[in-house]
Amino acid sequence: MATDTEITGNDYGGMEIRAKKAPFSVPMENGSKPPSIKIETENVALIKTLGLPGAMSIIVGTIIGSGIFISPKGVLNYTGSVGLCLSVWAGSGLIALMGCLCYAELGTMLPQTGGEYVYLKTAFGDIPAFLFAWFNIMISKTSSFAIVTMTFATYAVSFFSMCGGPQLPVKLISAIAIILVGIINSWSATLAARIQIIFTFAKVLALVVIIIGGFVRIIQGHTLVLSSGFEGTLKSPFIIALAFYRALWAYGGWQNLNMVAEEMKNPPRDIPRALFSSVIIVTILYVLTNISYLTVMTVDELLDSPAVAATWGDKVLGAAKMIIPLSVMVSTFGSTNGSAYVGGRLIFAAARDGFLPEVLSFLHVKNYTPIPSMILSVTVALLMIIPGSISSLINFFSFTAWCFFGMTFSSLLVMRYTMKDAPRPYKVPIVIPILMVFVSIYLVVAPIFHEPKIEFLYAFVFVMAGLLFYFPFVYFNLHFKGVDTITMYIQLLLEVSPPKSKEDML
Repeated sequence: MATDTEITGNDYGGMEIRAKKAPFSVPMENGSKPPSIKIETENVALIKTLGLPGAMSIIVGTIIGSGIFISPKGVLNYTGSVGLCLSVWAGSGLIALMGCLCYAELGTMLPQTGGEYVYLKTAFGDIPAFLFAWFNIMISKTSSFAIVTMTFATYAVSFFSMCGGPQLPVKLISAIAIILVGIINSWSATLAARIQIIFTFAKVLALVVIIIGGFVRIIQGHTLVLSSGFEGTLKSPFIIALAFYRALWAYGGWQNLNMVAEEMKNPPRDIPRALFSSVIIVTILYVLTNISYLTVMTVDELLDSPAVAATWGDKVLGAAKMIIPLSVMVSTFGSTNGSAYVGGRLIFAAARDGFLPEVLSFLHVKNYTPIPSMILSVTVALLMIIPGSISSLINFFSFTAWCFFGMTFSSLLVMRYTMKDAPRPYKVPIVIPILMVFVSIYLVVAPIFHEPKIEFLYAFVFVMAGLLFYFPFVYFNLHFKGVDTITMYIQLLLEVSPPKSKEDML
């Protein structure tokens, strides 16, 4: 909707609005017109604020949420033995690490905001990229944002009331946390990154406390459960796939750094380092934490516990047991901040390419933060906390996420041939993405064969429903009358401007 006419005018409240829309005129009460709009896009771009510590905090901070504190019993339930349980936790870390190696090549070759969205668009075209954005914006990333915040609110209410939290206070606290995190990420990307580093350090420290407690128990001779080894192992490959599913859900977040690659100071150097070191750290923490749990609880106690870390705290910490719910609060708030930081960037990237309304790609003219995309992310998350429990819905969309993972690993293989001459500061051995494609297929197919449910079909239909929006609004570029006027008013209200093009950023 660009215009050949460039109109310059006065500042509006001390700010120069920069727009790509055609100029418009709005009658005022006295018959005069508002200030004209100056059309230009210079000097508005995401700021490169992330160094190696900030990059690692995004990965570690979004991986470690509430799962390792509350429900590691799912892996034990589907393996049947302590030995295989710990092997699955370690094996899932290895899978995440191999995935990171693939993402390191993709991220250093295409260091753009949007992560998988960018890779799918480059390798396969617009439709897969749009469906990925549709799925993540409407369900995956925003719902994870809401779920983690609800967990934070639940523990906040129980921490102060010393009893189970009623739903209304939980939802109110969750809404406040979502809005607070949205404000922080809209105000300053640097502040959000620093908060992420602080909370990541705190949650790692909490796990270290649990691990040290486990080592003390081992020294004291509490190794009976650990010594049971592989007794009782379940041998069905489909059931073991579900165990990997549960563990890999706990590792979810290792891919998030690529979403913000455009904001990294030195992507070729820091992306591989951050991905590799972060996943190794988390894998070690997860395995040792599970060992610590098993030095305190029997297999039956762990399976019956509604919150494993809380049960561990009751038995080990005594009067200091409230450290555990406080640790969960810290961990989940840090994950909420990381989810908001990443989720807003996906919306920004899709809007910049014309897959969403253009205004969602606009940046604040002073803080250079994607305020419109953050507002959308926060709004969808707030809507998701209204019904109550949404985690059951998300479980049926997990296999869809691994469909997109498989396509992303495939995109690496495709671009090895379609973009042979593209610079690759890091290049993963070809066998690893091939192996990850097969792992993705296995993780998609195995749960469906083991326990086929109609909800899997619903999830597939929902993703395909994105085409109902793609063809009219993206492919045929259907444009409603009045959108330009609304866009201009949003610019004036939020003090935002169109960003530089991707070509100018690289």
